Amino acid sequence: MTELTAQAPAAPTASPIRLLRRAIALLSGIPDSLIALVGRFSIAAVFWKSGQTKVEGLAIDLVSGDFQLGWPRLADTAVDLFRDEYRLPLVPPELAAPAAAFAEHLLPLLILVGLATRFSALALLGMTLVIQLLVYPDAYPTHGVWAAVLLFLVARGPGVVSLDHWLAGRFGRR
Repeated sequence: MTELTAQAPAAPTASPIRLLRRAIALLSGIPDSLIALVGRFSIAAVFWKSGQTKVEGLAIDLVSGDFQLGWPRLADTAVDLFRDEYRLPLVPPELAAPAAAFAEHLLPLLILVGLATRFSALALLGMTLVIQLLVYPDAYPTHGVWAAVLLFLVARGPGVVSLDHWLAGRFGRR
């Protein structure tokens, strides 16, 4: 045996394939509950901020620190927005504006606390589809991201940091 064959190279302790598999396993361990929590806060903010543009008398923006507590009323510009820009077929702007303002406040709150999350996300997904198909068809990159978050919440639920999870644990096992 020669000196070269006697000293065969040792097997690498961490091959690129092994490192890649380890990284993928680590990333696969991200809990669905964490993804749901981030998704809930993010999608709730999107729709809440949209709803805030349709009302007066109530302003709550945690990021800017804008707080005006009062009884919300439909902004004068909301019906005009639905009549002139959104132009939804079959639904009169006088009905669509208050319905959207209400939904864009109630559903994000429910999603934020994780109550009736799957159904609230499903309703917002429907609203997203209407917006995409009838109002802003060129905004599919934005609406696609919204739809992905909402579909995750519909399919997987709100996670463990939610009222849905607490209620299921409290009443669901009886």
